[in-house]
Amino acid sequence: MAILPEGFALPPLPYLVALVAGLVGVGVGLSRTRPTVTPAHVAALVPWMVSGSALHVLYVIDALPPAVEPLAGTPSVYLSVAVAAGATWLALDAADLASPTALAVPGLLVAAGLAGFALFIGLAAGTLSVVWPGVALVAALAVTPLTWRVVTRIDTDAAAAGSLGLLAIFGHALDALSTAVGIDVLGFGERTPLSRIILEAAAALPTAEVIGVGWLFVLVKLVVAGFVVALLADYVREDPTEGSLLLGLVAAVGLGPGVHNLLLFAIAG
Repeated sequence: MAILPEGFALPPLPYLVALVAGLVGVGVGLSRTRPTVTPAHVAALVPWMVSGSALHVLYVIDALPPAVEPLAGTPSVYLSVAVAAGATWLALDAADLASPTALAVPGLLVAAGLAGFALFIGLAAGTLSVVWPGVALVAALAVTPLTWRVVTRIDTDAAAAGSLGLLAIFGHALDALSTAVGIDVLGFGERTPLSRIILEAAAALPTAEVIGVGWLFVLVKLVVAGFVVALLADYVREDPTEGSLLLGLVAAVGLGPGVHNLLLFAIAG
């Protein structure tokens, strides 16, 4: 059985060496300088996550220059964004300017440029349609507080996860609901093997012809996200810095694919 997602491939060796060297350099720099890490700083990385999603969408639709393409595939795009965001954080910290706003602004500019370019391509091709991606986004915004309420009712200590816990749940709700829309409404496939197993299980149920197969994926994702957030809440209390970074990573694992889905579905018609 396949474990890695479809399309997973390492970049050419020179790119791989450069990315690994950059990641090691940024990691060593951050570990030595120990910049201030607050929930607001971690949340400021969200635009960088969106940048990675938009960059990968441009890769998928073959809209990138050949020299840039190897930096935007899977898993290269994760390393590329990590190096860019980490280097920005280091530079800002060295200049004593590493506020959450200062960290977020460059990411916002990059994300806006990349996403705007992708939307322009869809508009120029006559395939731009934001209705169903918009439905998925609104549904995620509605489901997130409800899920958060359930999680914190079941485990009151989970509230210690705070805004980053809420962000993590939103990221996975967005991924799940956008995937459900893509599968049940727009006819897209799923590239991740584990996700396909869940969708195949839903397809075998009597409900498949009535309400589709995406609902089970949404349910599983929300349950898992809620469990992980509740699990990490104690870590946030004991070690706010590492706990916040871990919650940010959990959020990124959901938010990145979710934003990628929205943008790809919007420009693919």
